[in-house]
Amino acid sequence: MSDTLLPPPRLRRPAIAALGVLALALGALQSVVEPALPLLQRELGLGPSEGALVANTLLVTGAVLTPVAGKLGDRYGGKRVLMRLMAVVAAGGLLAGLAPGLPLLLLGQVLQGAMVGVLPLSFILVRAHLPAGRTQAAIGVVVALFTGGGMLGMLGAGLIADHLSWHWMFVLPTLVVVAATVFVARLMPSDAPVRQDERIDWPGVVLLSATLLAFMLGLVLLTGGGLPPLAAAASLVLVALLATAWVRVERRAVSPMVDLRMLARPAMWQACLLTLLVTVTLGMVTLLLPQLLAASGDGYGFDADTTTIGLYLLPGAIAGAMSDAVGGVAARRFGPRAVVAVAALATAAVMFGLAAQHHSAWQLALAKTLTAFAAGLATTALLAGTATAVDPGDTGIATSLLVVTRVIGVVLGVQIAGAVLTAGTGPGTDLPAEAAFTTGFAVTGVMAALGLLLVRATRASRSPHPVEPAHTPAKEGTRS
Repeated sequence: MSDTLLPPPRLRRPAIAALGVLALALGALQSVVEPALPLLQRELGLGPSEGALVANTLLVTGAVLTPVAGKLGDRYGGKRVLMRLMAVVAAGGLLAGLAPGLPLLLLGQVLQGAMVGVLPLSFILVRAHLPAGRTQAAIGVVVALFTGGGMLGMLGAGLIADHLSWHWMFVLPTLVVVAATVFVARLMPSDAPVRQDERIDWPGVVLLSATLLAFMLGLVLLTGGGLPPLAAAASLVLVALLATAWVRVERRAVSPMVDLRMLARPAMWQACLLTLLVTVTLGMVTLLLPQLLAASGDGYGFDADTTTIGLYLLPGAIAGAMSDAVGGVAARRFGPRAVVAVAALATAAVMFGLAAQHHSAWQLALAKTLTAFAAGLATTALLAGTATAVDPGDTGIATSLLVVTRVIGVVLGVQIAGAVLTAGTGPGTDLPAEAAFTTGFAVTGVMAALGLLLVRATRASRSPHPVEPAHTPAKEGTRS
């Protein structure tokens, strides 16, 4: 008796639309805290340190949970894990929306952090159900919708809070998340686990999570200026010890959490390093431009309020979302490395130009637009290229590591820019000198140029093992 092994069903437009709406709603839910943070501090009586905790909790938990979500998606199937992850996110959104005070709001943010894991799970699904030629473009669209949702959340948070209350900033996007999840569950075909016979390396999961948690908490505390030098050194030692223990466990594991041979492939480690450089640059721009727009120095700065700053930065947010959609297509046509090289060259030129001339607000708005477009183009091209370069069974964990690298890079960039501005702040004043901004722009340009040099210095990578296409012709097998 013979069986015909059919390829997995392809995604139809309603399923793609449902996944897109889900990404849009999650992006909005993720971003509502940033513009509403001063309001939350006033309403809940929070100090600066507590406000920083609210702002960074989702970032930390997202970085910790994303690799776990990606690995579980490889093991059990992307759709199955996605549905369970959405239940956690929905519970966190509703809990934050109903929270009477800080403890429940923080718990809600912790649960919402699971949403970052949706990206690698979405990549598993599109790779399983789309032809190889359309996978990279689809990944770009998913990332673009997530970014676009963040833009909607930032723009809509104030309106919702002013006309309803801050609670509804969390509740409304969460209701859309729940509705979109229902449609994804009904319309999205199930994907078969690629590595269903593997055991989960729970010691590796725990050690990797602990390493990322220690690293992210150290970064957040260092960024906020709340970590003394001795504590910072102890944090670095702890991260090094945890990372060493994780590597030793992974080397001995039969089915490791992360295949270290995969990390050693040029396609993977170069993508991680390039992503880090690109997002460090993005993080520096993210801090420097609003600070200069808000500054009211003698002959520099624009003394802009929050609404005005948002309007100046809005074109950059739109450009970032557009570039995410284009990044996957560009990676398919030109290759990720070529896209990164062009983006790095453009960013370096813009930032060196801004270091020389930054006396008009339109110059800052234009610089934000160009650098956001370049960063989105480069990071999405790297993400899409990696998703189709690794073995199908590593799609979730490989892309989740890149997503975490993006988060770490932005935090590092913000820290570097903050250190530059702090070093340029004179005694008895909280306002950095104009020279500090000039230095910050120049350093950002140097970081972008390093990415260009890295692209030129490293050879094009090839996976040592051929990657199977997402769809193969039906094969016939026999069994007795």
